[in-house]
Amino acid sequence: MAFNACVALSLTNSQLFLVSSMRVCSGFRSSVTCNLRCHRVKGDAVSIGSRFRNFGVARAKGLKIEDHSLLDDSLDNTDDEQVGDVRPKVPERDFTGTAYVPVYVMLPLSVIDMNCELVDPEDLLNQLRILKSANVDGVMIDCWWGIVEAHAPQVYKWSGYRRLFQMVRDLKLKLQVVMSFHECGGNVGDDVHIPLPQWVTEIGETNPDIYFTDREERRNTECLTWGIDKERVLKRRTAVEVYFDYMRSFRVEFDEFFQDGIISEIEIGLGPCGELRYPSYPAKHGWTYPGIGEFQCYDKYLMKSLSKAAEVRGHSFWGRGPENAGSYNSAPHEIGFFRDGGDYDSYYGRFFLNWYSQVLIDHGDRVLDLANLAFEGTGISAKLSGIHWWYKTASHAAELTAGFYNSSNRDGYAPIAAMLRKHGVALNFTCFEMRTVDQYEGFPEALADPEGLVWQVLNAAWDACIPLASENALPCYDREGYNKILENAKPLHNPDGRHLSVFTYLRLSPVLMERHNFQEFERFVKRMHGEAVSDSNAI
Repeated sequence: MAFNACVALSLTNSQLFLVSSMRVCSGFRSSVTCNLRCHRVKGDAVSIGSRFRNFGVARAKGLKIEDHSLLDDSLDNTDDEQVGDVRPKVPERDFTGTAYVPVYVMLPLSVIDMNCELVDPEDLLNQLRILKSANVDGVMIDCWWGIVEAHAPQVYKWSGYRRLFQMVRDLKLKLQVVMSFHECGGNVGDDVHIPLPQWVTEIGETNPDIYFTDREERRNTECLTWGIDKERVLKRRTAVEVYFDYMRSFRVEFDEFFQDGIISEIEIGLGPCGELRYPSYPAKHGWTYPGIGEFQCYDKYLMKSLSKAAEVRGHSFWGRGPENAGSYNSAPHEIGFFRDGGDYDSYYGRFFLNWYSQVLIDHGDRVLDLANLAFEGTGISAKLSGIHWWYKTASHAAELTAGFYNSSNRDGYAPIAAMLRKHGVALNFTCFEMRTVDQYEGFPEALADPEGLVWQVLNAAWDACIPLASENALPCYDREGYNKILENAKPLHNPDGRHLSVFTYLRLSPVLMERHNFQEFERFVKRMHGEAVSDSNAI
């Protein structure tokens, strides 16, 4: 999950509706209505689940959504929530006949338990049938390192995943599989906690430098520091060897699903939330939106790398992190390193940021090189997070602390795209549903620009001639959000006819299955597929 899932952790209930991407309230734009609706969702958690099972059966039998009585008490039918939309209607773009963009849906995080067993397979089967009825192309599933290799090195348990994959194959759906080498839990939508493998955390008790570390020596146990990529500190294996052995075991275990084409893509987890970035804005350490975050290079392995780089440069006193980079919740203009004309653009600043961002690229390079060995002949992707806050400042501070050297006088995404091209890997990017104007309504001081960021990354990928995939950063149920995704997925008047290679929807849930929400989703899938829809006259 990207930044945006973390952002909402820092918001109060009264602030939640201000974040445009947090589209929990389908079809309503009144903040009062949104708050009512959010509370109703929480209160009806049990009843939604019971209706959901019946809904799955109805869909599997081919019944129309609107004809089924179980939806009579849908959240969308409450009398106290009928609020008129006073905004002028805007003509929609017609996507009929446009390129076919496959649509996948992420499965719930709790679908596999800590014993690697499939949870409630009957309900899941009904849910998958519902998705099949909407003509989705497939589903995405995380294969958690902390579940599969939980108790001992190179002892893998895949049983629950095998049962799930067989179910998906029987329904003639495809699979995107994520090699998830990070911890699950602590982000919005994370309804389970899946730590790193027990044998790894035991090593961390005696050697906490295996984790990313901030200037105050706070350890982040969400994933392993890239400083041990080539250090034999994991039971006589390096981190990249551990990742490769895991990937190779998966490839051998599920060979039949590769041979049959059921597994269409493997996404390689490269950092926190599975993304290629530093864990620079962890909620567990007190970060709140729109803080700039902190550099995460203070474990002994990365500090050794920095010292060596400084010596090679001929300035050994540069082998340290910035001393004036603020704290997690600082703003750029308050901080000497990130302010306009600040030290980020000094000789030392440029040296440090070059090293810091190169460590990120080198990590991706090493792991993806081995991923290509493990999954030869299968499409591979890597995910970047959409860090759009402070984008309209000179330093782009939040991007810098995350490892993207993308200040106003430098393109930080082109080098990453070039690395991905070297390995023939697709770039998966988030926040495609966000609108810049909505960010200004909620947090104008953040100087965010998700649309500008998306456009930059789109062009970086296409200039490098690599496939570009995407997913929404937070749950999206309304037509306005879907239209924004469609506009980005299939840019208007693109002379080369470029478009997304695939879109993955976050995430399958009972809320998605509410009548109005699912109708909007079905409509969205049709338009992503280039099919005609009957009600395309206005938003």
